[in-house]
Amino acid sequence: MSIAVVDYGMGNLRSVAKALEHVAPGQSIVVTDDPRTIERAQRVVFPGQGAMPDCMREMQSRGLREVLLEAAATKPFLGICIGLQMLFERSEEGDTPGLAVLPGTVIRFPEAAMVDGSGARLKVPHMGWNEVQQCEAHPLWNGIADGTRFYFVHSYFPQPAQPSLVVGCSHYPFAFCCAVARGNLFAVQFHPEKSHRAGLQLLANFVSWDGRSGAGVNPGADQRAAVSGEAMRCS
Repeated sequence: MSIAVVDYGMGNLRSVAKALEHVAPGQSIVVTDDPRTIERAQRVVFPGQGAMPDCMREMQSRGLREVLLEAAATKPFLGICIGLQMLFERSEEGDTPGLAVLPGTVIRFPEAAMVDGSGARLKVPHMGWNEVQQCEAHPLWNGIADGTRFYFVHSYFPQPAQPSLVVGCSHYPFAFCCAVARGNLFAVQFHPEKSHRAGLQLLANFVSWDGRSGAGVNPGADQRAAVSGEAMRCS
């Protein structure tokens, strides 16, 4: 089995590759910006860190757009952090068009809302460990308890146009979408490669996922997601 970690010059890809090597010993893990290598890979991981305009520019300059669109439509595909945000139609960061694989936009944590229950200001970027509520069952959540903490570093988050895409939410200070899934695609705002045991479990689930058995509604999932105000919220 071969897994391509897409390299477009943005982010610490070595930590992603090392985490995959840990959960998939003996498998071929390659960090690459070669479209042919990505095309041949059986699974694709699309990570990234930095500013959305820079990420889109670097991805385009390496001629990766078409092969990423094909991979996101045809094989097990995992987006991480900016790799999640780039899948949407547009980001507020630099008013930047994305890949438009998924309908919706990426928005910044609104300054006026960044106040906790005691009235204290909250910092942006949202940085550190936070609980993730599983809004819908999915094979990549297997072995991971609802409410498990993952590691975040971000100032923007996705606002999907279709609530059915949302499979995970976190709170800061309101509920926001932090994981989406559709068909063979799964993407997260947090960093599984920095999230210790839970992150390794998610990556192991991705390695064994067939890309076809997707989301299934949890008990009570009718409460999971609705658009309210400026954020995608999970109840």
